[in-house]
Amino acid sequence: MSTNQPSDDLVKEAIKSEDAASGISIAPTDELREVPRDEERRLLWKFDTRLLPPLAFMYLCNALDKGNVGNAKTDGWDKDIHLTGNQYYLLVMVFYVPFCLFGTPISLVVKKFSAARVLPMMMVGFVSVLHYRKKSILAAVATNFGEIFTIRFFLGIFESAMLPGVVYYLSTFYKRNELASRLGIFYAAASIAGAFSGLIAFGVFHIHDSKHHGWQYLFWIEGGGSVLFAIFAYFWLPRSPTTWRSLNERERSLARARVLKDSSAEVDERLDISHAFAAFKDPMYWIWALINLSFGVPLASVNNFLPQIVASLGYSTVKTNLLTVAPNVAGTVALLLLTFSSDYFRERSIHICIPLVVGILGFIILGAINPLEHRQVAYFATFLLTMGAFAPSVLVATWYSNNTAGESRRAVVAAIMVAIANSAGLISTNVFRAQDEPRYIPGMSLAAFGGLCLILVLSVGAYMRWENRRRNHVQGINITAADVDTSILKEGPSSPSFRYMY
Repeated sequence: MSTNQPSDDLVKEAIKSEDAASGISIAPTDELREVPRDEERRLLWKFDTRLLPPLAFMYLCNALDKGNVGNAKTDGWDKDIHLTGNQYYLLVMVFYVPFCLFGTPISLVVKKFSAARVLPMMMVGFVSVLHYRKKSILAAVATNFGEIFTIRFFLGIFESAMLPGVVYYLSTFYKRNELASRLGIFYAAASIAGAFSGLIAFGVFHIHDSKHHGWQYLFWIEGGGSVLFAIFAYFWLPRSPTTWRSLNERERSLARARVLKDSSAEVDERLDISHAFAAFKDPMYWIWALINLSFGVPLASVNNFLPQIVASLGYSTVKTNLLTVAPNVAGTVALLLLTFSSDYFRERSIHICIPLVVGILGFIILGAINPLEHRQVAYFATFLLTMGAFAPSVLVATWYSNNTAGESRRAVVAAIMVAIANSAGLISTNVFRAQDEPRYIPGMSLAAFGGLCLILVLSVGAYMRWENRRRNHVQGINITAADVDTSILKEGPSSPSFRYMY
C-alpha cells in the first residue's frame, strides 16, 4: 500500500458509500469479522505442525520414487538391465506423458473427494500396480527396457496429481499471504529429496551382496517407505478445515472466516466443471501457461539430470552422489528464503525473477566451459542451477492461485498449469542426450527458456501493477488485493472490486 493509504475502516466506508453507483464492495456481510490475532496464531500453529510435515514427507517419497533412476544410473543400473543408446532418456521422458495427461482429471477427483483421501490412495496404487507382475521396482528385478518403460508410465499416472492437489489443498487452509511459504516448506521436500536420495544412494551403494546390485536395494528402501507412509497419511490428514475433528467449533469458524477473507470466494464449494474451466476465458491464464512451460524446462533438467551433470566432472560413482547433496541443500535454502520473503511483502513477480536470473547464469557458465578442465567452476554452477530452478515453481503456483478465488477453478488451474510445467520434461530429455555426454552443450541452451520466462514474468507483473492503479483511479479509491475480501471475487477480474496480487 502507498504511504498515503487510508485506514482499513476509512477505505471500507468510502467503498460502501459508492456501492450503488459502482458495484464496488469489500465485504458483503457482517459474517467476515476480524479474526483475533492470538487465536489465529494458535490455529496456524495447528495447521503448520499437523499438515505440513506429513504432506512434505509424502512429496519427499514422491520425489524419491520419481527421481531415483538418476542415482541408480550412477551405479550402472542402465548397463545391468541392458539399456542401449537413448533408452535411458526415453525412460525419463515416458514419465511425463501420463503425468501431463492424467493430472487434470485426477485433480477433479481430488476436488470432489479431498486431497487428504485421494493422494495417499494414489501413492498406494502406484505400488499395487507394480505388484501386478513380480517384476517391480519394489522387487527391483525388472530386467529389460519394456518392463521399466511400463513401470515408469504407471508412475507418471499415479504421481500426476500430487503437486496440483497439494497446491489446491493448502489454499483451503491458508490465506494468500501465507501460501507461498507453506508451499515452499512442502516443495522443499522435493529439493531435499535430491540431497536425501544422494545420501541414501551414497550409503546403499556401499552394500556388497553377490546376489543383488546396490540400485536394487535403493529401489526397495525408497519404494517400501512410500507405501507405508501413504497408509498413515490417509488416516491422519483432514478433508477440510471445516470438518477437521481436531479443531473445536470456534477454530472451525475462524478457519472459515480466514479463508473467505483472503483465499476463497466460497468454502467447500461444490464442484462445477464448466465453471472451473471458465477461468481460461481470461487471457492471463494463457500467459501463465507460457510461464509454466518456460520455467519448467530448466526445472525438469535440474531435477532429472543433476547427478549426470555432476558425474560429467569425472568423479567416482559414490563421490558423484555425495556431491549432489550440497547443491540441492543450497537450492532448498534459496527456495525457503524467497517464499517466506514473498509472503512477507505480499509480492510475487520480482521474487520469481531473482532465481530465474541466477539459474540462467548457471546454465551459461556450464555451456561456456569444459567441466573436466574447470571442475570447481562447473561445480559452482550446479549451485546456481538449483538455487534458480526450485523457487519459481512454488512462487508461480502461488501467484495464479492467489488470483483465483473460486475453489473449483483453482483446482483445475493448478492441475493444468502443473501439467504444462511438467510437459517441459519432454523438452529437457531431448536435449540431454547420450551422445552429448559429458558436456551436454545442447542442454545448456535451456538458458533461453529461463530468459523467456523472465521476460513474461516482468511483463505480467508490470501489467498487474498498472491495472490495479487504473482501477483505483477510475473508482477514486486507493486499495490493494489485501483490502478486498475474496468472498466477493468468485468471478475474478470481471468483479469491480478485484485487484491483482502481483
